[in-house]
Amino acid sequence: MAMRALAPPAATSAVSPFTAAYARLTEVFPYLTVIESEQPRTGEGWVRATELAEGGAALEDFLSWDDAQVLRDYGKRARPDVIASFGLHRYAYPVCLLVTIPWFLYRRVPRIPAEAVSFQRTLGQVSVRIQEFACLPDDPAAGSPGARVVPDEEALRAEVRQAVAEHLAPVLEGFRPRMRRRERALWGMATDEITEGLWYLGHLLGEEERAMREAGELLPGATAPYAQGASFRELTGPEGETLATRDRASCCFFYTLRPEDTCVTCPRTCDAERVERLTSSR
Repeated sequence: MAMRALAPPAATSAVSPFTAAYARLTEVFPYLTVIESEQPRTGEGWVRATELAEGGAALEDFLSWDDAQVLRDYGKRARPDVIASFGLHRYAYPVCLLVTIPWFLYRRVPRIPAEAVSFQRTLGQVSVRIQEFACLPDDPAAGSPGARVVPDEEALRAEVRQAVAEHLAPVLEGFRPRMRRRERALWGMATDEITEGLWYLGHLLGEEERAMREAGELLPGATAPYAQGASFRELTGPEGETLATRDRASCCFFYTLRPEDTCVTCPRTCDAERVERLTSSR
């Protein structure tokens, strides 16, 4: 059974049930700040998830940032589908953390439909309106407005999967025409964003092993619409040490810019190269 995190203080009227989790997220990952608000923020630099889902001018403007960044950093343009893949990753990664980090730290799962979220990528800010969340019976916040008690850990894991899928489904549809990927490949990207975000933040929080174990329980495989399980496995290093890796369900297409530079978890990266890169990084 997965180890439970320490319970936070009971929620008060001045403090959201998610304040502590999001503050801790920013503390270890200062590139992202979560703003809880009555309405998702709009204005200069902000894009609402519903606008991305529409796939129109707002999405074009959003992807122009990735297009300019690639040209600036690599001196050449990427294919339109590659730009769309980069843009989706840079949106989905932080949005998945809105759900997985409160679950990981405090066993609270917010529902964040597309209309509840907006994103300011330049500042690294996400604005979210949380009106409903799931928690366990012994949670101090179980009596808070919007709380919905579920019976056990597996039911709470189902809430995580449903919350992420509810948010991402319309957004994936908005990106789909630009990405030249079918539904399974798009949900493969969602699988990777959930898993790798939780894995990395677990490392930053000093709880990498628990994060890997709980990601495996969250995505064991055969949990539609997700394309596969978390797919962690172990390799053996040159001195007999154990090295953690996983096999991504999707490809980010970075190799189209630098063919020699693949992700260490990319299906294109063989185990021998993974071992070399993981040991050299130490």
